[in-house]
Amino acid sequence: MGEERRVHLSKSAPEAYAALRSFSTTVGRLAADAGIDARLREIVQIHASQLNGCAYCVRVHVDAAVKAGLDADTIAQIATWRESGVFDERERAALELTESFTFIHEGGIPDEVYDQAGGILSEAEYVALSWVLVAINAFNRVAIAGRYPVLPRAAPAENAVRDATPPAAPHVHADGAP
Repeated sequence: MGEERRVHLSKSAPEAYAALRSFSTTVGRLAADAGIDARLREIVQIHASQLNGCAYCVRVHVDAAVKAGLDADTIAQIATWRESGVFDERERAALELTESFTFIHEGGIPDEVYDQAGGILSEAEYVALSWVLVAINAFNRVAIAGRYPVLPRAAPAENAVRDATPPAAPHVHADGAP
């Protein structure tokens, strides 16, 4: 199949995509109830999307991160979080957990990551972040498989024309935002 005939899972099986969106909404509520704020949710969703190479989800979550109050410097530092001093201990534990969940096929969640996260995050926070990571990794796979486009940001007049054409499918993540 060429790119011009790429199947969009969200369009081809809308009931399955609706279930994924509903799951993501539930996960967002679980995260909020556990005290996971929008800043931390967006940081881990951006990082998982970066690691998976999902430009579409990176764009969605950078936009959401800005709305949640993250500044450009913090967002830019996510990819280099180990070398950066802008993340607190809780965020660093969540970023480490993000990498383990995203690369879970490389040996699961290592004991040292589990123990480190468990020493910093409450059980409810660990559970909620884990579900956020399950959800974003699923969305990454849907967007990557469908090659959801990420076009350059255009001037305001050009954006009005582009925005009149809906994206491949509504894209909602663990915070319930499109």
